[in-house]
Amino acid sequence: MEYLLNGFKSAFELIVTLDRGILSTTFISLKISAAAILASTVIAVPSGLIIGINKFRGRGFIITVLNTLMALPTVVIGLFVYSLISNRGPLGPMGLLFTPYAMIAGQFILATPIIMALTVSAAQTVDPKVRNTSIVLGANSFQSGLAVVMEARFAIIAAVVTGFGRIIGEIGASMMLGGNIRGYTRNIPTAIALETSKGEFSSGLALGFILLAVALTINFFLRFLQSRS
Repeated sequence: MEYLLNGFKSAFELIVTLDRGILSTTFISLKISAAAILASTVIAVPSGLIIGINKFRGRGFIITVLNTLMALPTVVIGLFVYSLISNRGPLGPMGLLFTPYAMIAGQFILATPIIMALTVSAAQTVDPKVRNTSIVLGANSFQSGLAVVMEARFAIIAAVVTGFGRIIGEIGASMMLGGNIRGYTRNIPTAIALETSKGEFSSGLALGFILLAVALTINFFLRFLQSRS
């Protein structure tokens, strides 16, 4: 019991004193995940809206694939990207392995189907009369789609927040693609794994508290959006 109490005490001291290593790791983690979620949002939200508001052949199959990819293990994503950017891969000459760009690519692949599938669901919940009415009033395809976005905006934002919450805590792809290099690719989850394996319980616990705080903030924000919608 004393071991745990000392660990908690040391962890809070590291956070309160703004330990440089803790801050660096936190900043890297937030920077990489923010870049990945931004890129994913640009692709996933428009694609999800197109799938959600239009009916076409194969639509059900695409939705099923998206729902399946939402549960894709992070190590599988890491293995896939690693095979592309390793020295023997087709993108090997670009030197992306063990860089933040490789981690962003892995998190992008992880977040995209999540945001896209949730955006599809959000678009499907919008009353079809919204789009039909806008078309009758003279709106073009883009404007009618924008009307759907405005109706489902809270659910779409919630989809993006959910995607960010998923990638901020993933470790498999980050470890495989980033290499856990201190001050460069070491994010919160990989740092926790390393510090714990080294017996640095207080450092790992401090980072765990920060990750938990980020997760709680995201979930409170998501809850707020759900109540608004």
